Amino acid sequence: MSPGPQDVCIVGGGPAGMILALLLARQGIPVTVLEAAGDFQRNFRGDTLHPAIMELLAGLGLAAPVLGLPHTRAHQARLVRAGDVQVIADFSRLRTPYPFLTVMAQSRFLTFLAAELGRFPHARVLMGARVEGLLEEGGEVRGVRYRRAGALHSLPAALTVGADGRFSKVRDLAGLRLRRLAPGQDVLWFSLPRHADDPGGTIDLHLRGEHCIVTTDHGERWQVGYSIRKGGYAEARAAGVAPIREAVAATIPWLAGRVQALTEWRDLHLLAVEVARVRRWWRPGLLLIGDAAHPISPVGGMGINMAVQDAVAAANVLCGPLRSGRLRPRHLARVQRQRAWQIAALQTQQVIEEREVEGLDGAQPLHVPSLLLRLLQGVPGLQGVPGYVTAYGLRPERLRARWRTARL
Repeated sequence: MSPGPQDVCIVGGGPAGMILALLLARQGIPVTVLEAAGDFQRNFRGDTLHPAIMELLAGLGLAAPVLGLPHTRAHQARLVRAGDVQVIADFSRLRTPYPFLTVMAQSRFLTFLAAELGRFPHARVLMGARVEGLLEEGGEVRGVRYRRAGALHSLPAALTVGADGRFSKVRDLAGLRLRRLAPGQDVLWFSLPRHADDPGGTIDLHLRGEHCIVTTDHGERWQVGYSIRKGGYAEARAAGVAPIREAVAATIPWLAGRVQALTEWRDLHLLAVEVARVRRWWRPGLLLIGDAAHPISPVGGMGINMAVQDAVAAANVLCGPLRSGRLRPRHLARVQRQRAWQIAALQTQQVIEEREVEGLDGAQPLHVPSLLLRLLQGVPGLQGVPGYVTAYGLRPERLRARWRTARL
């Protein structure tokens, strides 16, 4: 069976894959999303929607419905060490209707996108569908083979998009290898109870010795991230939860009375962090976006923001060629050209930040974790740059006007 001239298969039902599917479906392009998980319950994944994403949703008429879902808002990102507090990024200074990070459970956001996608008869999301191989013809990718409910299926497609994250199966099957730029750290995520009178409105990075502790207000709970050295998971697990409880209580005193809620190791969820990218994001008939193409550190919560902007760039570039049945490798290469320079710059900055944070110790004064940010903080008129870059990247991708009209 040959794919139609427009059909698109997106592997991965995360924010980038779902938004790309929605953008293509709104232009009448048949699209199938294959998600390996059986549902959208994603614990401790990226839960922030940056202003760039909210403005994208506003252009589709979806910002108000999204903000009608339970969420909190972070107006600043701060660095906290030894009682000193320094604002790293101030989103309230941005000229946007959405001068904040929207903190929302990713499962809630993805469920919303799936419902919106369900309005289009030529779009579908298949849960529990695990890709096992690529369909290839004459050196060109022509779709995938996937297993669902124990049966093996073939899905021909004019374009296959790998949006399946840092451990991308599509990337491995396509032979597109990652080049690692930094060893990174690993993060253990967990929840602690939140009280009504707790401080809010910020995402805080607390530095203590070799560890960073991140706190994010999720309304009914605090989401806490505790960094460990790369490859140190087995050692941390052997020590158990007691050292983590002690570190949180000592670093964030107002949480000290709640750390007993962390009772056993299964309360923790590991995020393996790395900064890496593939040399080429595409093969004929195939494109990688988001962490599948360029895993990003969780510093600044930029992963989802950059992945969604990859999706916007892909939709802008590929919609016309897909609709005309004239998709060519040069179109895929164009998507990478538009995005790769920005990803490279942000990843370089993240490597610098990681190395500087690792170098901090108790004898040093409080630092914003990069030379660039320190310089910006000291120049009048440029203090808003870190907030802008976190919110939008270096050059945000904007939807073209045609996306405002949906083809049902």
